[in-house]
Amino acid sequence: MQAAQRTDDNPALWHAISEADRLVLPLLVLFVLGDFPEASAVHFRWMLEGLEDTSVRLRDAGIAFSIQRGDPAVVVARMGLKAAMVICDASPHRWARSARVRLTAEITVPVIEVDGESIVPLRIASAKQEWAARTIRPKISAALGVYLEGPRLPLRAPRKTADQLDVPSNDGLFNAYGKSLNPVDLTGKPVLPSSGSLAAETRLNSFLDNGLDSYDKDRNDPNLSGTSGLSPYLHFGQISALAVARAARIHEGPSLPAFLEQLVLRRELCRNFAYYRPDDYDAWSSVPAWAVRTLGEHANDPRDYLYTRSDFEAAATHDPYWNAAQHQLLMTGTIHNYMRMYWGKMILAWSRTPREAFETALGLNDRLALDGRDPNGWAGVAWCFGLHDRPWPQRAVFGTVRSMSAAGLKRKFDADAYARTWNNSQPSKQ
Repeated sequence: MQAAQRTDDNPALWHAISEADRLVLPLLVLFVLGDFPEASAVHFRWMLEGLEDTSVRLRDAGIAFSIQRGDPAVVVARMGLKAAMVICDASPHRWARSARVRLTAEITVPVIEVDGESIVPLRIASAKQEWAARTIRPKISAALGVYLEGPRLPLRAPRKTADQLDVPSNDGLFNAYGKSLNPVDLTGKPVLPSSGSLAAETRLNSFLDNGLDSYDKDRNDPNLSGTSGLSPYLHFGQISALAVARAARIHEGPSLPAFLEQLVLRRELCRNFAYYRPDDYDAWSSVPAWAVRTLGEHANDPRDYLYTRSDFEAAATHDPYWNAAQHQLLMTGTIHNYMRMYWGKMILAWSRTPREAFETALGLNDRLALDGRDPNGWAGVAWCFGLHDRPWPQRAVFGTVRSMSAAGLKRKFDADAYARTWNNSQPSKQ
């Protein structure tokens, strides 16, 4: 269990239970706490809180749960020698893919990978990298109904319990990054959302009841609670994207198409990007050739301001709106979706070179965002540099890559109110 850290609507877990029943064997769920690239202590603490709750649910169902520390391929291979079968959940992350490849070279028992984090499994959705939403839309639309109308997969107890399995649980590792999970701001309010599947379900239900109907109208105003807030839960697999889509369809409402466009189409496009570019989804070479060319042609254009990565990380720019977005990231592990686009575009505008800007934006997003190190983040940063977009009218510095400006923010919403909210708060230390 790595990508899908939940008990319900977990296809890999469901398949494992079915195979355990077929073989009349107990089931062990193993989580390996490895040195995941760019993950910080904040990410690990938040993840482990949710995972501890998942371990309790599994054990209550008669399924053993063990948390181990080390190289996933080595740990799973060692423990898999005693297993009849190893079932893995799928992730397009290079680190996870490498571990699965190395694992299959180490053990002789069957290793089965289940893609349960895509709504339409990646290899079914498309056999190639798609270049824009318009190219993947008909493919996703054609296959989507099969999955949206399929059965729910609630946790069920295997026929044979794991009571007699002699496997160390190592529950002390749940505290590996300390118990001080959630720092508070100056008012005493927690700055990170609660973690785990129960918190994710609570957040989803609140959004369905209070936010979905106005989603299309409110989602681009960061002063409103107009978005679902589910991104960190989806990143750690604490809730199923498919389950969210099904719940939204049942609720219906005027904003349903806009919400499904983001949850299904845009998310699947990002996963497609990462899956079919395993070697460079997080590198400058992933930016489209037309965008690299036009940015190169404008690389020597005068910049109104120049900042280093340290300046950006400290929210030490001249722009109160950009600083507010960075403070929000530092304090809560996320930036409002609309402001995240502005955040990335302005790093491009105020860096010495486009490539330096790309590496700064990706590095900050991966290290500071709860939902960083994720296809949405890699593709989202690359979008700021032209990925999944088209050429626009020429601008200084940006060339034909889409630009944004502070004046544009003010036309969309009360940008000064947003700046006051986050620049008057004290960022927590991460």
